[in-house]
Amino acid sequence: MVDAHPGARPLPAYSHKAELRLAELLDDSGAISDAGVHRLAATIREAMQVAEDKGVEDVLPFATSAIREAANGEDVLRHVTEETGVALQVLSGEDEARLTFLAARRWLGWSAGRLLVLDIGGGSLEIAYGLDEDPDVAVSLPLGAGRLTAGDLPGDPPDPEAVRALRRRVRAEIARVVSDFSRYGTPDQVVGTSKTFKQLARIAGAARTADGLYTQRELTRMKLEEWVPRLAGMSTRERTELPGVSEGRARQLLAGALVAEAGLDLFGVETLAICPWALREGVILRRLDHLPEH
Repeated sequence: MVDAHPGARPLPAYSHKAELRLAELLDDSGAISDAGVHRLAATIREAMQVAEDKGVEDVLPFATSAIREAANGEDVLRHVTEETGVALQVLSGEDEARLTFLAARRWLGWSAGRLLVLDIGGGSLEIAYGLDEDPDVAVSLPLGAGRLTAGDLPGDPPDPEAVRALRRRVRAEIARVVSDFSRYGTPDQVVGTSKTFKQLARIAGAARTADGLYTQRELTRMKLEEWVPRLAGMSTRERTELPGVSEGRARQLLAGALVAEAGLDLFGVETLAICPWALREGVILRRLDHLPEH
């Protein structure tokens, strides 16, 4: 919940979160299970009740890759609208990348120069590059940490051969788009957004959340490469004991680390800065930009 007026910072006056992990609730046909649909509707009803209790005047309901790419995505949207009265706007993968880039640009400012932004979500990986607020190139790949964990990393800890196979697949998919970015030149700064990058930076030694929103945090490729094999050998329970790793995201941290490692390696990145703003803030910023002046 933010105080919305043109030029405002989208810093939350209040925040309500619930972990759905829809990307992990897909059946063999790629459809969201009945349990996932009911959980989604219940979560939206709860969120709308919280919004009402807090006096929220306007709500921005949006959905990302888990629903966008589900085999029964249209049915899910229809069910949610019938059950809750809320019509979710489904963002395209490119929209996700562009809005996340906008958030990173506003956070870092023009002095950051040419930005390369990577965001690892539950269902997809977004990559965007540019000098302005709208990136020159933006892509979305089906390499989200939740999706890959559910589909490619059985076992706890996962089978080493499955880890190697996923590593090869992730690198092949990212490698196919690197040339789309390289022709624009070397970025002045590389930025990572999302919980996955924040948690990887934290276990690699970055400052705690309690140290404040404006504390600079970064993740080096060298540290990440040290942590990937360690994470691969850990159970979910063992990962929850690492600093900054929540119980809800511990299982998918390895898949996220494999994607992060591949991204930094293939784009030739030694150090990545952590940006606290991501897609949510990008959606809010875009809306604030279009509010009428009072």
